[in-house]
Amino acid sequence: METGYDVVLTGSDGPVEGVAKTIAATGYAEAYEFKSVDDTIHLIIAKDNDQWIRVGGTDPYFTGWADELAEQILIQR
Repeated sequence: METGYDVVLTGSDGPVEGVAKTIAATGYAEAYEFKSVDDTIHLIIAKDNDQWIRVGGTDPYFTGWADELAEQILIQR
């Protein structure tokens, strides 16, 4: 069983630490869910036509987070 990936996203006030896990998302071959340690940020990304896109989560969010999250997951796999 996959336990998750430790991830640190770049936030406006500093780093945002959290854990990302593989999830099933209808219509997508790959999808991940990120939850920050302090529960302030929730982000769901999926791969669509070879690009990582945000498909859900809390607002506001940085558009670069989808790529940043995917890059860190791919390094850890």
